[in-house]
Amino acid sequence: MRRRRKYLDQRQSDNHERWLVSYADFMTLMFAFFVVMYALSSVNEGKYRVLSESLLGAFTSKAPARIPPAAQPLPRDLPPRPMIKPVDPQAREREQMRLIGQDILKVLDPLVRDGQVKVTQSNRGISVEINASVLFASGQAQLRAESGRVLQQVARVLAMAQQRIQVEGYTDDTPISTSQFPSNWELSAARASSVVRLFIDHGVVQERLSAVGYGPNHPMTSNATAEGRARNRRVTVMILAETPGKVVEIPLQGAPPQ
Repeated sequence: MRRRRKYLDQRQSDNHERWLVSYADFMTLMFAFFVVMYALSSVNEGKYRVLSESLLGAFTSKAPARIPPAAQPLPRDLPPRPMIKPVDPQAREREQMRLIGQDILKVLDPLVRDGQVKVTQSNRGISVEINASVLFASGQAQLRAESGRVLQQVARVLAMAQQRIQVEGYTDDTPISTSQFPSNWELSAARASSVVRLFIDHGVVQERLSAVGYGPNHPMTSNATAEGRARNRRVTVMILAETPGKVVEIPLQGAPPQ
């Protein structure tokens, strides 16, 4: 009887201490949980992705986790990249000016072949030199009807351009004194203004235009002969540019070489 009672007392004592085992297991799990949470909070996204792929590959018996594309090493021998040449603004402008000169040459083709018009490209831009006898009567500043029609075609070319345009009037050194033109200064300026007005009437923006009268100054050749004086009486249409370069005559397409 005494032995049975001793056995029951020992069994009851064991039942009272069993909760400690469950409590210890619970605390161990909680500690492990917080350790894992802390570890996850300090791992960046890239490392976590690599870790997860590695674990997945290990548990599923697949190939090792690949390195993310951003971390893959580049090949040592890369083909050389083609060098991009910067666009030269001055070269582009010179090409634009050359095309404008070619268009004007087409419009003035008969006069160019006859020697009454000369088109050149210089550091100032495109120069369209027109003999005054083609445009005006002697001592007058009103455009001839036939020359006005030719200048209208030139105006259509200039209306599509963006450059500034300066129309310059020149005379020979023969004095003139009339009620309308007291000197060659007034005559040359009036002739340049007549061309400017025609350009404005046919689509060229007036803010791009200017008229200058040089009178007998800046002659092309000597005024000692009639031919020289005729050459010096002229109107020059300058399509202005800031690109430097030497003076070259623009070749007329289809013309025989000289």
